[in-house]
Amino acid sequence: MIKLIKSLYFSERFFYALFGIATLFLISYWAKPIYSYVWLIVLVFMVIVLTEIIALFKTNSLMGDRILAEKFSNSDENEVEITLKNKYNFKTEIEVIDEIPVQFQKRDFLKKISISAKEKTSFTYLLRPVERGIYTFGSVNCFVKFGLKLTKRRFKFNKDQVVKVYPSFIQMKKYDFLAMDRRVNMAGLKKVRKIGHTMEFEQIREYVLGDDIRTINWKATAKHRDLMVNQYQDEKSQPIYSLIDTSRVMKMPFEGLKLVDYAINSSLAFSNIALKKNDKVGLLTFSNKIQKFLASSSKKTHLQTILESLYSVDTKFLDSDFGTLYAYTKRKITQRSMLMLYTNFEHISSLQRQLPYLKALNRKHLLVVVFFENTELEQLIEKEAQNIFEITEQSVARQFKNDKQIMVNELQRNGIQTVLTSPKNLTINTINKYLEVKARGLL
Repeated sequence: MIKLIKSLYFSERFFYALFGIATLFLISYWAKPIYSYVWLIVLVFMVIVLTEIIALFKTNSLMGDRILAEKFSNSDENEVEITLKNKYNFKTEIEVIDEIPVQFQKRDFLKKISISAKEKTSFTYLLRPVERGIYTFGSVNCFVKFGLKLTKRRFKFNKDQVVKVYPSFIQMKKYDFLAMDRRVNMAGLKKVRKIGHTMEFEQIREYVLGDDIRTINWKATAKHRDLMVNQYQDEKSQPIYSLIDTSRVMKMPFEGLKLVDYAINSSLAFSNIALKKNDKVGLLTFSNKIQKFLASSSKKTHLQTILESLYSVDTKFLDSDFGTLYAYTKRKITQRSMLMLYTNFEHISSLQRQLPYLKALNRKHLLVVVFFENTELEQLIEKEAQNIFEITEQSVARQFKNDKQIMVNELQRNGIQTVLTSPKNLTINTINKYLEVKARGLL
């Protein structure tokens, strides 16, 4: 009984009606002939209210469900579906209030729908998370009313549903599809022309007209008394590592997403492409110490291992130790590899402190340093200055922008590959750099 009472609510119309009745009683103080009619209105009002309550509480006549994906994709629009079935013998109007996880800070969700008798309906809405982790949904609250809509009954479904938010696997699948599609240029992927041929030996075979004479194997020719050539194939199973800096410099947010999350989403999509190209992919995260390390592997199941490892990566307010990174990679990564280092440098002095370690890494491996443009500074530079203060701000912003380009030049002068990109274009630019490295045979 208490449970039923707690699910009973009165609508705004109910209180408007009470206010109107009270006003009529007040008027009847001076117009006494209408006093008895007012009591008749009260009686009719009570009958209507009781009729609505009895009809709404006669049976549990509404069924509902919240349908969630097994996991959500970070920084992408994820679909949530609400299904409702009206088992009443009359048409109802329903106000749906979904208790969305606290991470979204959304407290104004309200959907109004009408359902005919014995009918079923559904609707969807989208959520865009910007943090990885566990998200807990509250109840789906459905307030049912009909007739004059003076009262309503609340139904609650799917309390405490939990969904995990993973790195952007939607973005990963998007570039996976585009990498195999002819429309790659529409998404920004570049076709890089191959230079020469790779030197991974496959077999010795007889010379065929049109073969490159530089590949003639003279020892085999002398042995078989016929022209023989070496046949080569594209180099495969080259180790590719994503090194993600999780220090305080990667905690800076752009468009609601931290730099480390941009790096995580990019490394997942990039690793997927590398696996499609039959390379071996690995992962290393670090700040003041090494946090996670996954040795490179070309197994298709390795991508799921990387996804699970990236799920729990987070930044801390600590400085990164590139000396520890160099010592660890020297010990653990013994084969020449491509190292895609996701970090950020805001000042030339910070780059100069780490440059000796970057040069040491580049001597043994092919190092690609990926760092970020400050897009908010770009907006400030493009804005028309109105006074001296804004002119000064723009001058400082331009200096920061020039410093970024100086850093790129300094790294390239030391033979280190670089990617300077806006956070939004990070994934496409890192994939393009990987394809360029493979096409030029730099690794």
